Amino acid sequence: MTLKQMIASSFARLTDLYGRSFIHSLIVIAGCGLVICVLVFSFINAAAPTSLTIASGPEGSSFSKNAEKYKAILAKEGVKLTIVPSEGSTDNLNKLTAKGSKIDVAFVQGGDTQGPDENKVDTSKLMSLGSISYQPLFVFYRGEGRRLLSDFRGARLSVGQVGSGTHNLAMTLLKENDIDSDNTRLLNESPAEGVDALMRGEIDALFVMGDSASVDLMRKLVQSPGINIFNFTQADGYTRRVKYLNKLVLPQGSLDLGKNIPVNDLYLVAPTVELVAQDDLHPALSDLLLEAAREVHGSAGLFRKNGEFPTILEHDIRISPDATRYYASGKSFLYRTFPFWLASLINRVLALLVPIFLLLIPTLKIAPIIYRWRFQSRIYPWYKVLLEIERETLSVNMSKETRAHLVKKLDHIEQSVNKIKIPPSFGDMLYGLKGHIDFVRSRLGSTDPEPVG
Repeated sequence: MTLKQMIASSFARLTDLYGRSFIHSLIVIAGCGLVICVLVFSFINAAAPTSLTIASGPEGSSFSKNAEKYKAILAKEGVKLTIVPSEGSTDNLNKLTAKGSKIDVAFVQGGDTQGPDENKVDTSKLMSLGSISYQPLFVFYRGEGRRLLSDFRGARLSVGQVGSGTHNLAMTLLKENDIDSDNTRLLNESPAEGVDALMRGEIDALFVMGDSASVDLMRKLVQSPGINIFNFTQADGYTRRVKYLNKLVLPQGSLDLGKNIPVNDLYLVAPTVELVAQDDLHPALSDLLLEAAREVHGSAGLFRKNGEFPTILEHDIRISPDATRYYASGKSFLYRTFPFWLASLINRVLALLVPIFLLLIPTLKIAPIIYRWRFQSRIYPWYKVLLEIERETLSVNMSKETRAHLVKKLDHIEQSVNKIKIPPSFGDMLYGLKGHIDFVRSRLGSTDPEPVG
């Protein structure tokens, strides 16, 4: 028997069992369920994208270098990461929140949502995937005697380009010390310009962070004679006043053991860097980014312990529910077990099939009940009429005219019942009704009517 014949035979058996209209009903129900599931799948659980765009930082900065590492890790999973250079953390945040932004994710420094000018950035459509590192602020200066940040009042300071996290944090700390452009010369130079100006003696101090400065530039300053790293002796006080700051220690000799740089332990202040994304980021991509963050930032470093990052340290941007789930239980089973492309495919298939089964299982249970009720509703109403006729047959004084009228009603009932079409599986109800019609007819025939004078 061919497949076509088998299908035709099965359909015929179902038709004999339930009736053609029942099969048609099931087909309609299944078709509607499929359409609904496709629509839900299309709008709610679309496939994970295979491309992302990240805002990093200036070329050579720690942000830029980390973005390149993320790109290599995601490429192994078949996801293309496009890197968009920026001026730094604040610029990244502005790119994320810009109308019609094409940026999916970015490195954002803690505190950048609330700058020194008190203009808070609207982050309602953003979410944080967690903190990935500390970002210490280095203040390089010439000369001696700079014990407090307030000692730089009246000096020439390079505070970084507008749009960088360096500039934002520098202005916040200077404001805490009543230093502004009215009493101090503040220059918005690039890190490279600031380094050259400091080495030539054209400025007195340079504020710099890894979001905008390259490692080579900072190494150049560290090894330059006559240039010192500012020691934040009031680090504890700063962390109390500026809530998103952390106190870090730069151990003696940690930058250069041979030259003993720095010559003493130094205290620094540092915000954390958060991985911030649009709130519609696909959960699978969220997991991939956090896996990449764990690989890039999870090992021990100068300012972090092994396994310290990434982590949840909520500040101004709400934590992603997908990130919370990841930190609690890791990647989902599918993405932990299969390659990204295969896990995404399986997830799509399950997203389509599960709602169909959830819809069809109760439907298949209820459909026979509803179907049986349809035929019962065609047959049972006639029993009410039969009962009324039977009661009248019990009347002792039933006239010949009444009997003729009741016979006529029975004939009408029988004619109507004969027109009812039902499948063989419900034949017992139809023949039962016909038998009861014959029974009432026999009762009516056995009744002796009163003679008419």
